[in-house]
Amino acid sequence: MGANTQSMIFTLYGDYIIRYGSKIWIGSLIRLLKEFGHTEQNVRVSVSRMVKQGWLQSEKRGNRSYYFLTKRGEIRMQEAANRIFKLKPTQWDGKWRLLMYSIPEDKRQIRDELRKELLWSGFGSFSNGCWISPNNLEEEVKLLIQKYDIANHVDFFTAEYIGPHDHEALIEKSWSLAEIEARYEQFMDQYSKQYIIHQSAISRQEMSDAECFVERTNLVHEYRKFLFIDPGLPQELLPPMWSGNHAALLFQEYYNLLEGPSCRFFEEIFHADN
Repeated sequence: MGANTQSMIFTLYGDYIIRYGSKIWIGSLIRLLKEFGHTEQNVRVSVSRMVKQGWLQSEKRGNRSYYFLTKRGEIRMQEAANRIFKLKPTQWDGKWRLLMYSIPEDKRQIRDELRKELLWSGFGSFSNGCWISPNNLEEEVKLLIQKYDIANHVDFFTAEYIGPHDHEALIEKSWSLAEIEARYEQFMDQYSKQYIIHQSAISRQEMSDAECFVERTNLVHEYRKFLFIDPGLPQELLPPMWSGNHAALLFQEYYNLLEGPSCRFFEEIFHADN
């Protein structure tokens, strides 16, 4: 449950708390997460882990502890929100970004962390120590080089690919689009049915604000997982009828349906306790 609780806290910060000044009393967080079956102890342990990891900072007011996003946390949330709510793939400038590194064995932990970050940003592992992306990720790479202090171990290029294969071959080597597509199909299969059920329940006023809050948070939580597996390739490099585009539309419609009531529920707890 620990990692799961932490992941849910990220979802709440990214989808709600950041809109209200990024700061929340720990008691409110505990009340909100109780809706999903997370215990007070799990919430406290996860929050203190997130402080250690540099995502959150704490502030005391009297005997109350408030937690807010660090600068790094805010940047990550903003980046995630931009990608989650993007309805259409971007246009491609025709260039590839190559990040090459050779990180010594005694810094293996940094190397593992860096790999996770690169995957999250949308890089694909082209070959050992060489990661590629068709997206302009210069800012993200700069931040990673600073964060892990690895300027001596990396080189970053913008390049044009001139063969002998086509761009699709590069993509095939670096990502498994068929697997990503299958995950999108699964998401649509589950959530298109739920969307119709909830649409009719809301129109008949058979869903409480608390239920809408739980459903919307679960929806975002589930959809957010695509940030870790979908590199967000530009339109020109995607197969025709890419399922990710259809999933994005379904997500947006469903999210809009639940937004009003779920915000009411969140605000009720947030304003009562803060």
